[in-house]
Amino acid sequence: MNKIGIIIKREYIRRVSKKSFLLLTLLMPFLIVAIGFVPFWLAQIRSDDVRNVVVIDTTGKYLSLFQDTDSYRFVGSEKSLEDYRNSRDKEAYAILSITGDLLDNPGAAALYSEKQIPGDLSRIVNQAISRQLESDKLATFNIPNLKEIIDESKIRFSIQTLKWGDDGEESASSASVASIVGMASTLLIYMFIIMYGSMVMQGVLEEKTNRIVELMVSSVRPFDLMMGKIIALGFVGLTQLFLWGVMTTGLFFAGMMFMGGSIDPQALQAGMAMQPSAMPAQMEGIQEIYQVIGTINFAELLFFFAIYFVGGYLLYASVFAAIGSSVNQQEDTQQFMTPIMIFIIFALYAGIGSIENPDGPLAFWCSLIPFTSPIVMMVRLPFEVPLWEKLLSIALLYVSAFGIVWLSAKIYRVGILMYGKKPSLKEIVKWVKYK
Repeated sequence: MNKIGIIIKREYIRRVSKKSFLLLTLLMPFLIVAIGFVPFWLAQIRSDDVRNVVVIDTTGKYLSLFQDTDSYRFVGSEKSLEDYRNSRDKEAYAILSITGDLLDNPGAAALYSEKQIPGDLSRIVNQAISRQLESDKLATFNIPNLKEIIDESKIRFSIQTLKWGDDGEESASSASVASIVGMASTLLIYMFIIMYGSMVMQGVLEEKTNRIVELMVSSVRPFDLMMGKIIALGFVGLTQLFLWGVMTTGLFFAGMMFMGGSIDPQALQAGMAMQPSAMPAQMEGIQEIYQVIGTINFAELLFFFAIYFVGGYLLYASVFAAIGSSVNQQEDTQQFMTPIMIFIIFALYAGIGSIENPDGPLAFWCSLIPFTSPIVMMVRLPFEVPLWEKLLSIALLYVSAFGIVWLSAKIYRVGILMYGKKPSLKEIVKWVKYK
């Protein structure tokens, strides 16, 4: 065990001191926060370039529908479409031609441009015309105040979802929030299993090709060497995950303060002075979100995340170590990696498919199968999985993980010293049978 500890210490220090590890650890939180905040910041930036959209309306009915925006100015014209088509003066970005009553002939309108029509321009035109056509259609029924009656009859209903606690106390719940939390946990495990499992394989292959392993196995057992490398890289992954969590949380709150700096202080004070009954619907919605988040047991979620992360990593990393010890070149790993990656990708898709039905057959069985349970079960945990399913899933995962470790160790001890030959599956099976 002392030798395994020395290997773990050596591998851990060597990995965390690499420039690539430090750079990725420092930059990834900034990238995550930037993905969340930059789109909102860019959405507030408006271009000063206003494009002219010429409206040729032969009916004289639709021109007044189009209102200028920050990006487009709608201009009526008496010229024909051919005049603009043949003109060298390109003052018009797009030409909207309307040649007839659109209620009777929807094909009488077309939008022309020398470039691809942007989606926002098409949306503006469609919405303006659709509103007018709806009014025209309602007018044909000759019912007084029909539009007002229809508007008043439109009711948007959203059912309130509550759950009972063990003491019978009611609390708000939300499938959307639970799905987001579960999916984030699933993606983290998926990413780390692939990232650090592949790192184990590359490290084993590097030591084998450099013949360093020949010196190492003279003083340490191959099993100790393999386990030391797997455990060390697992600690590296947990260290990086912890640092990402701390830095991302800090940067997120800093970003919230920065974005909030643009709020008018007077408006903020006025909002603080308002009575609770007069609070805007938006603030009430934010409070509801916080209440829903508060119902999720994050302590339990983090506990099971660590258990499934360790179990899933141990299972797949031992397989990757066996693959790295069996081949001599990076290119040779593809034939062995393909079936393993199929399992991992299937697990991710099963997890995504289980969001809408976390208690369905797909979610249930994939949360028990060891090769898929670390990824799929994280989607189900926010939906409060029964305890017996959690215990059974963890038991199957770790029994299988230790079995795979034992099997991989037998392959590792032979393959790590094999050179110059790409083994077949039949030959690898023989390695397992060696005493």
